[in-house]
Amino acid sequence: MNIYQHFRPEEREYIDQVLDWKNYVEQQYTPKLTDFLDPREQHILKTIIGENGDVKCSLFGGASDGERKRALLYPDYLTPSDEDFQVSLFEIHYPKKFVTIEHRQVLGTLMSLGLKRGKFGDILLSGEQIQFFAAKEVNNYIKNHMDSIGRAGVKLSEKPLNDAAIQKEQWEEMNVTVSSLRLDTVISSVFHVSRQKSLTYIQQGVIKVNWSTIENSSFQCDEGDIISVRGFGRMKILQIEGKTKKDKWRIVVGKQK
Repeated sequence: MNIYQHFRPEEREYIDQVLDWKNYVEQQYTPKLTDFLDPREQHILKTIIGENGDVKCSLFGGASDGERKRALLYPDYLTPSDEDFQVSLFEIHYPKKFVTIEHRQVLGTLMSLGLKRGKFGDILLSGEQIQFFAAKEVNNYIKNHMDSIGRAGVKLSEKPLNDAAIQKEQWEEMNVTVSSLRLDTVISSVFHVSRQKSLTYIQQGVIKVNWSTIENSSFQCDEGDIISVRGFGRMKILQIEGKTKKDKWRIVVGKQK
């Protein structure tokens, strides 16, 4: 079976990595812990590993409803616990009276520390409370290097995982019929804009699929994709149900409220 044919050409490198992880667990008979993966990467991993082989996989990102998660691939004799995922929770303390800090500023600061995006999980904002998940192996590095966000001085404290802020993110589920799974068509149908408008947005580089900017209007959307359009918010493709009698696609999407 050619595993690559089920995925996009640009995902080939990641697929090879998943296969390497799987081989490692099979040969060494020992678990393998990954960095934080986005939902698309999690979907690919679960598809490749499957449910009936000698290698199992579990996902955990610090909270049950999280978006970014670490994966643990392990032989079937093992029963993993949350501790095996080596996830830490940090709270950011900042002068709330004088400063407002946004998600993008937190992410920008974390990335500027010189660590890979995979070392950080979800960033949680609940009112003025700001937290983020990180891979335990970079705890000390983060504590020693993160002392400001923008012009605001900040302090970090490590918290137990069950102190994670509850996210208010809500998704409104919709059934949509589209003529094709092309990115411009899906955006046009879900966000109720003309096809020409959606093409313009794509050309302007304001559209991301799974956190990567996509400038190709004929890009084929897939189940599990998270699509963000600047100014409109985010949506995710929850399910591709198949084709109608008129050869159109029936899809279920979640639109961020």
